[in-house]
Amino acid sequence: MSATDVLGGHRIVPVVVLDDPARADALGAALVEGGLPVAEATFRTPGAAAVLRRLAENADLVVGAGTVLTDRQVDEALEAGARFVVSPGLSAAVVRRCQDAGVPVVPGVATPTEVMQALDLGLDTVKFFPAEANGGLPTIKALAAAFPQVRFMPTGGITAESAPAYLAHPAVAAVGGSWMVAGDLLAAGRWDEVAARCAASTRLYHPTLEGAPA
Repeated sequence: MSATDVLGGHRIVPVVVLDDPARADALGAALVEGGLPVAEATFRTPGAAAVLRRLAENADLVVGAGTVLTDRQVDEALEAGARFVVSPGLSAAVVRRCQDAGVPVVPGVATPTEVMQALDLGLDTVKFFPAEANGGLPTIKALAAAFPQVRFMPTGGITAESAPAYLAHPAVAAVGGSWMVAGDLLAAGRWDEVAARCAASTRLYHPTLEGAPA
């Protein structure tokens, strides 16, 4: 099963940085309420694995692990319930550990050489990161022309305003973003606003939904 299969048609992945497992239940409920029941819990904080575990207990959520740097972190993420793994760069050790476990992995790339290395590892979906700092959509268009068999999941600096242009390109499988799970919202427990931003985000790729922009 590929990463896009696991995402179940959702084309925006909320990138969560949270260190308090006690807030995970409310966050998960807000994502589900907003119609975007997906979370990439990043391994950037000491409590990341505990947060991932709590999120994964919500049967309505598809939860993955982000910022996975080592094969040991892969094991930790899978033990906590991750259903997919995302890495900021391309590590053969991380990719192979995920492949051995039968879990989709989306490694980060920024250059043609890294795309070719991903292909050598048997992958056809990669994370383009950091997206905006590496030229954004024009760079993806150039890479897609050279590698038409590859699909990209750009992340890094993407906003609600810039996401539609990315999503409109056929080489883009999904985008990662944090605008709907911004740190200040999580810190303040503004779960209604998280849900509202998630709902607005789904309309970026389902324009026929009620309330979508004309």
